Amino acid sequence: MPGTGERFIRYVRFDTTASPASPAKPSSEGQQALLAQLAAELEDLGVTPDLRQGLLLAHIPASAGAGGVPRIGFVAHVDTSPELPGTGVAPLVHRNYDGRDLVLPDDPSLVLRAAEQPALAARLGHDIITASGLTLLGADDKAGVAILMTLAERLTLSGVPHGPVALAFTTDEEVGRGTEGFDLGAFGAVAAYTLDGGEPGEIEAENFNADAVTVTFTGFNTHPGYATGRLSNALRALGHFLASLPEDLSPEHTRDRDGFVHPHTAAGGVERASVDLILRDFEMEGLDAQASLVERLARDAAARVAGVDGHVARTAQYRNMRDALDAHPHVVTLAEDAMHETGLAPVRRAIRGGTDGAALSALGLPTPNLFAGQQNIHSRLEWVSVQDMDKAVEVCERLCAKWIAFSRTAP
Repeated sequence: MPGTGERFIRYVRFDTTASPASPAKPSSEGQQALLAQLAAELEDLGVTPDLRQGLLLAHIPASAGAGGVPRIGFVAHVDTSPELPGTGVAPLVHRNYDGRDLVLPDDPSLVLRAAEQPALAARLGHDIITASGLTLLGADDKAGVAILMTLAERLTLSGVPHGPVALAFTTDEEVGRGTEGFDLGAFGAVAAYTLDGGEPGEIEAENFNADAVTVTFTGFNTHPGYATGRLSNALRALGHFLASLPEDLSPEHTRDRDGFVHPHTAAGGVERASVDLILRDFEMEGLDAQASLVERLARDAAARVAGVDGHVARTAQYRNMRDALDAHPHVVTLAEDAMHETGLAPVRRAIRGGTDGAALSALGLPTPNLFAGQQNIHSRLEWVSVQDMDKAVEVCERLCAKWIAFSRTAP
């Protein structure tokens, strides 16, 4: 049977770029094609897939003697970011990495240097997979997909002890719709883990609260040669608004537990101009303060241009999983124990972003995030180590065993 590396290479060749403009679920045909491929592979393992539009579920029965253990779940998403091309991915395997510079052949200006990337320098002897320089690699989150498919093989064919396990492969996580239509009842787990992280040993039990905001300015257009006292230029108000956003609240000037306000798309003309922003903060009070700031700056910008009106629309995206996980601390500590048993030192991190686990936790299913080996995600310099993915499979196996022990000792 193929290992994680072979599976990963097969999966990244599917173009599963999510489309924020499409209302369909999934938003691109390649995502459903990959789900169908995974369903076929699960059938080959003797696991019955539940393939739906935009979601693949599968259940692996408990091993002998573990029938009374509560079902746990593992989740990965098949889509990739729309920020860079995902068509024609050409994965390259740099075997037994020796510290040399890795030049991506289709764009020699793109070079992975161990001197600049401590994570790469720590992977001497590993098999490193990159793309060729023209596209994303897709390690976010096809590394997680490869890990879970390898886990399915190990649980069904190798006799690894485990309680009942549910697998879920979601779509459109990169555009904030990963759990849309997710059937918690059909999944049937008491807790779950997303495989959508980076460094081995990392476990993420906290993430940003996230909202999207659209600021729209409406003016009045007429012939510019006869516009005196009549034309109201929405673009000028948009310019004032963008210039007024505090630089120290931008993503490029924040880190660690800082939140940010990020304008990412603007469009329009004289009569109507708008900008889309995302707001991020670990605390709801901070997120609300950001929204209030945006509303005030929008009012001020509109007031600077006679005849222009401003409007702000705020939409919730996802919330911090921390509260849900604090109510079920064993979900995280069992994962940390599993990591210890594989020789890893677990490190708790707060995600400066979100995962499907944030939405699932908000729905009542505690779902922290585990490492999958992803590096330089959403970049042409994205890479992953085969050995890191293998280690994640080992952690998941040990985690299944830890749940057996926990279920027999829990009050």
